[in-house]
Amino acid sequence: MTDEMPTFRDHFLSIFQSAAAQYERTTQTDIVEEGLGEGQSFAMAAAAVAAQRAQQTVEAHSDVIEEGFGDIARVCSALGLRYLEALVTGDEAGAALLAEQMEVSTCDPKWGRTLREYSDYFGWDGTRRQIPYLKPTEASRPIEIKTGATIALFGDWAAGTKTARKTLESIKAFSPDILVHLGDIYYSGTEAECAVNFEDVIEDVFDRKDNPLPVFTLAGNHDMYSGGIAYYDLIRRLNRGRQSQISSFFCLRSSDAQWQLLAMDTGLHDYSPLSVGDALTFVEKEEQAWLEARVAEFDGKSILLSHHQLFSAFSKIGKPAADGRLTTHNPNLLSLFKRLKSTGRSISAWFWGHEHNLCIYQPHLDLERGRCIGHGAVPIFEGENPYQLLEEGVDPPLLIEGTKLKVEQGVYEHGFAILRLGKNGSLANVDYVANGRIIFTESF
Repeated sequence: MTDEMPTFRDHFLSIFQSAAAQYERTTQTDIVEEGLGEGQSFAMAAAAVAAQRAQQTVEAHSDVIEEGFGDIARVCSALGLRYLEALVTGDEAGAALLAEQMEVSTCDPKWGRTLREYSDYFGWDGTRRQIPYLKPTEASRPIEIKTGATIALFGDWAAGTKTARKTLESIKAFSPDILVHLGDIYYSGTEAECAVNFEDVIEDVFDRKDNPLPVFTLAGNHDMYSGGIAYYDLIRRLNRGRQSQISSFFCLRSSDAQWQLLAMDTGLHDYSPLSVGDALTFVEKEEQAWLEARVAEFDGKSILLSHHQLFSAFSKIGKPAADGRLTTHNPNLLSLFKRLKSTGRSISAWFWGHEHNLCIYQPHLDLERGRCIGHGAVPIFEGENPYQLLEEGVDPPLLIEGTKLKVEQGVYEHGFAILRLGKNGSLANVDYVANGRIIFTESF
């Protein structure tokens, strides 16, 4: 059985998966005693229940939704999802009834307590706590990095699985000077997930106690599903001194002033309890001005970073038009890109994640290199076909031939990009890696 599980953009299902994973981490002995059996996973049973709620096909997740989890796991997961819904909508009577049903069904009482704790992240109708976003006036200095640095870029990686660890170990083989994660700590960016799925793995694989290489991470939508509080605590402790990441957006600038990586916060506004599938995210106005100032003042080349995509041939972006057609780009981010381009400065590439895929696009919308590298660790199962064009998409971007991921053991490959900044006027070089093999290289 694979350790890879489907994830869902719906914040509510992500919180539910967070609760199931936390319950499993803290009560594994009790799970076995309750009759699930050795090697069976409560979190996987919860993923199956969430998949059914999200109306995803059983075929697409056949490795997850398979026989063997046991009736207790399935029943307790299904009851738990309804219980969490009752809690966050203030239906105390319904919650009490479901709690009684879970008890009658021999569900572990700790499962109910775990769900009640997670409901604290929400108020009535699924509203959230205030995200502690920092404005540019509070945190705006560029962070200096060494000339000719080797930078590992990877997205949607922090799933807490064996696959995620394997990806990071593969990154280590390239001896990076800096790690940059493009966002999404699964399932909901809770305090435990930020520690266990992100920080602990990086600390262990890279032995950061003796080798404190800088680590930066963007704000993805999953990081915000629990209010972003744990995410902001995480970035404040990742690095020390002048390389500290204070805010959810940042500028990494080489000491020879030839290159800068400009990271924006697109995760802040991808949160809609009622219409999560229609989210059309944007960057705060003050942050847009800060990004423009960093580009305008810089004589070298800029590389943009974000969690969300500027465009996509394969994933829905925003609501369809009246005729059912779908735009294949985000007009808010395109407006920002045009604003940055109007400075007359060089923008060499834009890397993003969000889609759990590798998409190396041909030039599109005046962007020479648009690159989706969200294939860090979250599984895309063979039946999902991530390279299926949106039938309703208008003017979709085209991929560079021969750059699609392959399928191994029913799951599309995972990987990252290795960016080597040029020095003394030389070009930058990027290797795109999938399951340890370089599948495409480019220079700019």
